[in-house]
Amino acid sequence: MKKLAFLSVFLFLLSCATNPFTGKKTLAFVSNDQLFPTAFAQYDQFLTENKVVTGTSKADMIKRVGERIAVAAERWLDANGKQGYLKDYKWEYNLVDDPAINAWCMPGGKIVFYTGILDVAQNETAIAAIMGHEVAHALANHGQQRMSAGYIQQGLAVAGNIAIKDDKSRQQFNQYYGVGSNVLGMLPFSRAHENESDKIGIYLMAIAGYNPDEAAELWKRMGAKSSGKAPPEFLSTHPSSETRVKNLQAEAARAKTEAQKFGVNSYRPLGNF
Repeated sequence: MKKLAFLSVFLFLLSCATNPFTGKKTLAFVSNDQLFPTAFAQYDQFLTENKVVTGTSKADMIKRVGERIAVAAERWLDANGKQGYLKDYKWEYNLVDDPAINAWCMPGGKIVFYTGILDVAQNETAIAAIMGHEVAHALANHGQQRMSAGYIQQGLAVAGNIAIKDDKSRQQFNQYYGVGSNVLGMLPFSRAHENESDKIGIYLMAIAGYNPDEAAELWKRMGAKSSGKAPPEFLSTHPSSETRVKNLQAEAARAKTEAQKFGVNSYRPLGNF
């Protein structure tokens, strides 16, 4: 048992990466060399199956903001001894005609904004807050971590089913493990990623020249839009809007201080549209 425990710890350490923003070890059972090509192919397929908006001022804005945030990320990484960190990233930003209030980023930097989120954003600075958040997911390898955590969740389920010999007890284990591992494990894990991306994202938007105060204002509007529809925070993959507003307000001053290190002392106009 001691040898097995040592082997488990050894394999765990071999399967870790380092978050460039926090310095913390993160799960990495699947390497980016494997993950990125798959993500890129899935992204390309998604674009062929959905209506991509091109040649409009809003579509151009999405690309412009994305490029500015990516430059800010590279500047921050280079300044903090992480030169070359982005060499395998292939940034791409597309606006898709869909009423969903959503945006997402795949591993390696493939980003989609749905048109439905534009009405809530209301201005280019809010788009930068969303973009910073999505870029942060890619930089921190959250997709890699979620996949790795899923493997652990599945592995423990298999181990439990092997260890429990009684059919009734195995059935009860599966019932409670499914709910418990989600509520106590996977959901808090996901919320932690969202909070981390909010924090990294607000720094990136500030370094890119966008006022970080607008991030909290965006989430006030998001909260008003989803009032009465969102599940309790402990049953959600995302923090509540109230939590996000509070956290972003607390981070805004620090983001401004960080941006000053890169020569940013004033911010672009909101850019209402």
